[in-house]
Amino acid sequence: MKFNLYIFKTGIVLLFSMLMLGSSCRNKIEDIQALNYRDTFPLEAARDVEMIYSDSAEVQALLKTPLMNRYGGEDPYLIMPEGLKLYFYDSAMRVKTSLSAGYAIKHEKSELMEARHDVVVINQLGEKLNTERLIWDQTRRIIYSDVFVKITRKDEVLYGQGLEADESFDKWVIKKPKGTFYMNVDDKETGDQNTPE
Repeated sequence: MKFNLYIFKTGIVLLFSMLMLGSSCRNKIEDIQALNYRDTFPLEAARDVEMIYSDSAEVQALLKTPLMNRYGGEDPYLIMPEGLKLYFYDSAMRVKTSLSAGYAIKHEKSELMEARHDVVVINQLGEKLNTERLIWDQTRRIIYSDVFVKITRKDEVLYGQGLEADESFDKWVIKKPKGTFYMNVDDKETGDQNTPE
């Protein structure tokens, strides 16, 4: 036990010495002044957060995240560095759509949230969207992307460069589509909204 503690202390002293030696060679006044400490450290941090979004006392969405950091400044924002799960509800409080991502940032003033890293959206029809970047515009109640997207449906897989959809992912349009498309005569007659552009 003492031996381990001694190694631990020696390691700390050695690490501290190396850091001091390395930093004394590299740090310049300009580098230190360039650091913006206000943006480096969050004003608030919370674990296992659940946020409810409602309109006229009706729950619209529920956001869950293991860690949320809040930053101040002229454009305050929230960062969810460990990812999130977002659920959109219908008027009967049933989940219509789920969204998950490995990382997210939400700008409080503009009410825009950017989800990144393995973003997955699944709607009530079982249609699945995969992308690496997706924006949720809470004010306009839409989601959109300008990067590669993949949509998996029961009978087909669609690819494109960008997408725009309602936040429930019921109606969507793929930008610059690629892939094999099958159109049912019934869909054409009823005006199926989920189509590539």
